[in-house]
Amino acid sequence: MGKFAKWLGAGAGFTLGGPIGAIIGFVVGSFIDGVSVEDLKEEERKYNSQDKKKSYVESGDFEISLLILASIVIKADGHVDKRELDYVRKYFVDLYGRERANNAFKLFKGIVKRKVSSRQVCMQIRQYMSHASRLQLIHFLFGIAQSDGSVKIQEEAVIAKIAYYLYINERDFNSIKAMFAAKSESAYEILEVSKSSTDAEVKKAYRKMVKKYHPDKLVGLGEEHVKGGEQKFQQIQKAYEQIKKERGI
Repeated sequence: MGKFAKWLGAGAGFTLGGPIGAIIGFVVGSFIDGVSVEDLKEEERKYNSQDKKKSYVESGDFEISLLILASIVIKADGHVDKRELDYVRKYFVDLYGRERANNAFKLFKGIVKRKVSSRQVCMQIRQYMSHASRLQLIHFLFGIAQSDGSVKIQEEAVIAKIAYYLYINERDFNSIKAMFAAKSESAYEILEVSKSSTDAEVKKAYRKMVKKYHPDKLVGLGEEHVKGGEQKFQQIQKAYEQIKKERGI
């Protein structure tokens, strides 16, 4: 059954069931030759029979959730842009390495062709994933949207809907959105404060954001996701340094 089944069957947990599992089953049955859902479940059984303890959310679960949500955002403006597809591929190569990324992209090419209910998918994701993991998903989706030069209105609206379904509040959503905007007030929006905030309020906000976005919060998903979270964390630090410089703190 090959490397694809081993990658997916051993790497996923909750995403092999529910609405997401139905999507995977359709894609595997329709677009991937020589692999069946039974093959995937067999690989999962083999993996679980070994002396390995599965975490509540596998790295593969996060990976599959990324792919499905990415397919929704990519189609938001009515067409699939090659630059967005390239961004997804590059992101996965950087995060997981070429072999694992190739397996992921094989699945992704099938997912893009299927209509997906963002509400049902997000309900399943939020049931299992931590708040920090869900924030990381939103950050990735904005990266996709911006990869063709700008975040379109339709793309932002779709990401906002996904954030709502994932129980990401408006302040957190706007903070992440500001990380992809070249505006003079972006640094303040990233820290969830305003230009009228006092120095003490800015410092307090920074400490709060450091706790919220620290890469260590993703450690349960695997080392590769800690690395992925570092970019977001660095933007928090950069925003704070910019404000300190402006104010002479």
